[in-house]
Amino acid sequence: MEQAQLVARDICQSFRMGSRRIEVLRGISMEIQRNEAVFLSGASGAGKTTLLYTLAGLERPESGTVEFEGRRLYRGGSSAEARLRNKKMGFVFQGYFLLPELTALENVLLPGMIGRRATKTEAEESLVAVGLADRMNHLPAELSGGEQQRVAIARALTNDPDIVFADEPTGNLDSKTGDAIMDLLLNLARNRNKTLLVVTHDTRLAARGDRQLHIKDGVLQ
Repeated sequence: MEQAQLVARDICQSFRMGSRRIEVLRGISMEIQRNEAVFLSGASGAGKTTLLYTLAGLERPESGTVEFEGRRLYRGGSSAEARLRNKKMGFVFQGYFLLPELTALENVLLPGMIGRRATKTEAEESLVAVGLADRMNHLPAELSGGEQQRVAIARALTNDPDIVFADEPTGNLDSKTGDAIMDLLLNLARNRNKTLLVVTHDTRLAARGDRQLHIKDGVLQ
């Protein structure tokens, strides 16, 4: 059997609040296969986002290991890790994180400028793929929440990553718009052979992936 694309072994993570130590992740192990759509659900404060960030190379675990495509994360220097993220990973967040002074097209071009990879044509194609062919030159303030999240998805896909991490991508949207965004994410991931890891507190949405993981009190159920 092919080696899993993303492998976590015994991940622990805690935070200090004054004199208290709060354990957020308590020995989590998991594997994600290439091209799999995995949904991670759980109550607020269960550790979903912390786990996502740890798997994505953004938050070093206190103990345990994360391997992505056979390569151990958190071992190289931070610049090597940043290059890996820029080249191989796409990110979609609840808050969109679009730069307000840049147009939709310019926002989508940003990761490519950092990695010197994506071209204007590829950025335009990404915006067409998310249904924003006629909104490319609009600023974020001129777009609805759903349109802003579509821009964020286009930005995540422009560098042609192997895996897309999405943290509550529908969290700021009404249910109808949220459903449309989830349709879009799933369809794009499947059509382009991307692995997808989505964090959501919405159990209805979480049932739509190939596999659902539930986290409670820092452990997978």
